[in-house]
Amino acid sequence: MPDDTRSEVYAELAAVGPYGVRPGHALITMVEPHPGHEHAYNRWYEDDHYYAGAMAMPWMYAGRRWVATRDLQLLRYPGKSAVARPVTAGCYLSTYWITDGRHDDHMKWTVGINRRLNRDGRVFQDRTHVFTAFQEHEATVYRDGAAGPRDFHALDHPYAGLVLQVVDAGSAAERGELLEWLRSRHLPGRLAGSPAAMVTVFRPTPLPGDRMSYVKQVEGVDTRLTLLWFLEADPRECWEEWFTGLEEQVAGAGTGRVELVAPFVPTVPGTDRYVDRLR
Repeated sequence: MPDDTRSEVYAELAAVGPYGVRPGHALITMVEPHPGHEHAYNRWYEDDHYYAGAMAMPWMYAGRRWVATRDLQLLRYPGKSAVARPVTAGCYLSTYWITDGRHDDHMKWTVGINRRLNRDGRVFQDRTHVFTAFQEHEATVYRDGAAGPRDFHALDHPYAGLVLQVVDAGSAAERGELLEWLRSRHLPGRLAGSPAAMVTVFRPTPLPGDRMSYVKQVEGVDTRLTLLWFLEADPRECWEEWFTGLEEQVAGAGTGRVELVAPFVPTVPGTDRYVDRLR
């Protein structure tokens, strides 16, 4: 088979377009392996898909996987979630940063490579995408101002945990108000003195029409915001004090509602740690 990689084009591509470090876009994907397939799913994702289906792609420059053991799943709320049905669905969360201004370039590659992986039998079928969306960065709010890691470090820094929070505005027009309330009022106050070093805020974008059929189209494109809280402590140690009550606070602002608050801890790459604690 000819080794046609069209390598002569790579120098041309590298010479043009944005190449900053800011995470202008993200892929956030929460997945539920089917019962009985947890070990196989974890090994496929870590040994193959994390690299061939993500990190090897152009402009996807940082990634980290997170896991929710059963005790962490049981901390989630609200009980009736528009994101996860049931609210405990989605054992694994993968987060990736994409260079600002390179979303379209990356999407062309990701559609092409996933078609190839599927054709070559390198796509694990015994899983369900609970919440998968490419996202546009809207804001990052820091607890300690200029001190500490920046958002572009967040997926490489050894944070002890992460909380995924999904909020929906009442309408497309109200999402801007909700974002401003989060950025200027709610998050600065909530972060002060907390174990969370930063919160990144994203809004979802539609998946391309030629996406793989097993990934459903994104919901809430006009109304939803996705928050990632990066923790310096295990979420179990600080949940009661710092992460209960978010539902009431958002509702009290009058511009949105919480659809999911879900804690995770980082996986340990190359191991099956936590696989036996998912159910």
